[in-house]
Amino acid sequence: MKLLEYKAKEIFDKYGIPTQDGIVIDSLDGLKPKIEGMSYPVVVKAQVQAGGRGKAGGVRFAETPDEAGDISEALLHSTLKGFKVNKLLISEKVEGIRECYISITLDRMCKAPMVIFSAQGGVDIEETTKASPEKIIKVSVEPLIGIREYLIRYIINKSGLGMEYFDQMSLLVRNLYRVFNDYDCLLAEINPLMITADKKVIALDGKVDIDDSALYRLPDIMEFRNSLQEDELVLKARKFGFLYIPVDNDGNIAVMSNGSGMIMSCIDLISKHGMKVGAALDLGGGATSDRIAEAIRIILSNIGIKALFISIFGGITRCDEVAAGVKLAMESQTEDKIVVVRIEGTNKEKGLDIIKRMQGNVIPVNIIGEGVKELSGRMGWL
Repeated sequence: MKLLEYKAKEIFDKYGIPTQDGIVIDSLDGLKPKIEGMSYPVVVKAQVQAGGRGKAGGVRFAETPDEAGDISEALLHSTLKGFKVNKLLISEKVEGIRECYISITLDRMCKAPMVIFSAQGGVDIEETTKASPEKIIKVSVEPLIGIREYLIRYIINKSGLGMEYFDQMSLLVRNLYRVFNDYDCLLAEINPLMITADKKVIALDGKVDIDDSALYRLPDIMEFRNSLQEDELVLKARKFGFLYIPVDNDGNIAVMSNGSGMIMSCIDLISKHGMKVGAALDLGGGATSDRIAEAIRIILSNIGIKALFISIFGGITRCDEVAAGVKLAMESQTEDKIVVVRIEGTNKEKGLDIIKRMQGNVIPVNIIGEGVKELSGRMGWL
């Protein structure tokens, strides 16, 4: 679950991480009195679950209330990087002498949280990573020990930030680590972390990614998620415990599997053959034939999808259950859509027998590559 910036900052405020004052709007009604009392200049930021908003025109500065109103009117309900802008964050602009970067992420190699810091942050942090990797400082955190003084001193000394920032950095890193743990984060990031002229540190932006498996114990995040104006098919799939993922608005092929790694591999291969994936659906584990049939109905209800590639490794989810689900879904399918099915694992032969006896555009394949070639030929790219 990727939080919007304003929600990440609400959490930062709750944990004592300094942010600038601002307001969140989802309508232009009553906007003028809200922004007239702000200190100018201000920054108007589109709230979408995507990076690179500034370079895409989603972050703009205003010198007056009238200019802020005009920018808000232009941005609100527009489309930015494929996302509908349903909220704006309007904050007071902060002038600084240095932009830094800090994040805490889950390092799967070390099997521990990792603090990443750079004294050169901002929108060009990716370029810093490529051009000057030595300026990116990474320190693993022992979970049973947590953030200790030596870790903060190491970051400051290694980056050349200056020990006058020790107290502020110590408090900030400790509090960010509390956010990371309390909210079961995969990532808690501040970019830029601004150092102002009076040597204060302040979080100008926030990015928080939360493990979906932990949402049930985070009622405030569940409430936030339910408040988002999401794709109708995302919401429909969620009711059945599926993860529906819009991919490319121009894509006409869908991918369905029981694991994110499998889905990404299929998308990569399909893209390499010049085709575009419009959506994907992750079944999770242990899906029955009824649930698989419902998943197929959901993904094929997208009018832009003309073909579906199903790739299932049957363990908990048996191959014959998958095939029975495909059969059940296709019996009620009125549109002429192609379904390519690759199944492997428990009861594979039973599953293949069910699929081979089906009528219509349901094609069984043995491996993913064969399935992609079948799609390519059927869809007219060869």
